[in-house]
Amino acid sequence: MSTATLDLTAVTQAAAAAAKVTAAASDAERATWLTAVADALDANVNELVAIADSETSLGTVRLAGEVARTSGQLRLFAKVITEGSYLEAVIDHADPGATPPKPDLRRILRPVGPVAVFSASNFPFAFSVVGGDTASALAVGCPVIVKAHSGHLRLSERTAEIVSEALVGAGAPEGIFALVSGREAGTALVQDPAIKAVGFTGSIPGGRALFDLAVSRPDPIPFYGELGSLNPVVITEAAVAERGEELAAGLGSSFTMGAGQFCTKPGLVFIPAGTDFAAHLAEASKDKPAAAMLTERIAEAFPHGLRGVAELPGVTLVSGTAEQDALADGAAPVVFATTAANVVERPEELLEECFGPTTLLIEYANQDELSQALAKVPGSLTATVHSQPGEDISALVEQLSELAGRVLFAGWPTGVAVNWAQQHGGPYPATTSLFTSVGATAVRRFQRPVAYQDAPESILHPALHESNPLGIPRRVDGVLQLG
Repeated sequence: MSTATLDLTAVTQAAAAAAKVTAAASDAERATWLTAVADALDANVNELVAIADSETSLGTVRLAGEVARTSGQLRLFAKVITEGSYLEAVIDHADPGATPPKPDLRRILRPVGPVAVFSASNFPFAFSVVGGDTASALAVGCPVIVKAHSGHLRLSERTAEIVSEALVGAGAPEGIFALVSGREAGTALVQDPAIKAVGFTGSIPGGRALFDLAVSRPDPIPFYGELGSLNPVVITEAAVAERGEELAAGLGSSFTMGAGQFCTKPGLVFIPAGTDFAAHLAEASKDKPAAAMLTERIAEAFPHGLRGVAELPGVTLVSGTAEQDALADGAAPVVFATTAANVVERPEELLEECFGPTTLLIEYANQDELSQALAKVPGSLTATVHSQPGEDISALVEQLSELAGRVLFAGWPTGVAVNWAQQHGGPYPATTSLFTSVGATAVRRFQRPVAYQDAPESILHPALHESNPLGIPRRVDGVLQLG
């Protein structure tokens, strides 16, 4: 066994020991841990933003906002666990007179145990060391071991130091949080018996490889991966006619935001044939500046991806150029166009994500052609409709609901609200599960249900006590009680 493996085993065993303490801690205690970490991030924002900007070139304004989002996520989860409904507490009292007799059953969600989290490249705070995966796992009592992203390693290490100090200062147990780095450590982490679930945000090939490891273990574990998303947009003929220039301007800003490196970037835009929308988008995109990409690997891959699209039959270049050096000069916006019929004919080639500031316009001749092309689109995080009041879009919305986790009817999908109603997940390959990685219900990924039959109240979680001492929402004998 290598030294690295021995070190990792020590980390995972410490997490397993901490899991017993975190599972027994009250929601109020864990909320103080989360709040302490949030306060520490805010107190060190200037230092963290400077490190992040030096490694990612995302700019201090964007990064400062992301720190605020990250500390806000932590505070949201503190509210989620003290509100109590996340436990899904259910009580069914005994009914000896039933046929057959019914025992007393009390059901609750419990933490799964230590969780591995893989940091994302494109959000060095909000989807990284102490992002939504880490925050939601810690909230429900799961120790977390984070695998740092190589694209912002110094930031990851400094963030981990701040997080660890804050947790210790708030009274959290030793082993509740750790950081590891390197591909070998990440692979070993997924396979370690102490790890009970994995959260991942990254590429389809990398995520799929880890997913396969997770489910092929002697004891398979859940792998919550966010992998890739094309985020289709459909614009109706009426909408183009009424506000085509306005929509083109919005799209131009959306697909170039963050150098096109958002997971919710609109990568496919279905437009009616025979309109001026492509010209409007070319005009809206022409002055968008080139921007540095997150890593050398990503910057080198972007022109390769562009050339692959440009060489496909039936694809035309609307604006920009596929011949660019994104590593030296930054990534410049590129718009391509094709037809829905072409998508139906060669979906595997045309419906492949190109990470960066580019989008593909797809002209449809009629609703049947649109529906056939949409049926070829793989699972996505979002789908967007731009229509006019009075249009019957019910069938279209139903189809979009089948391929995405969030359907928008105005605006653009870039920018994800962190709240109770958010759904950030969709059919594969957008995610490998049915759950969300953003918002209040992200905690559900790291819990499992346990039912207690005819149990003495003294051993039950307070949420299952008859008097409801926590005052939380519960379902009792089939009736929802709010506290």
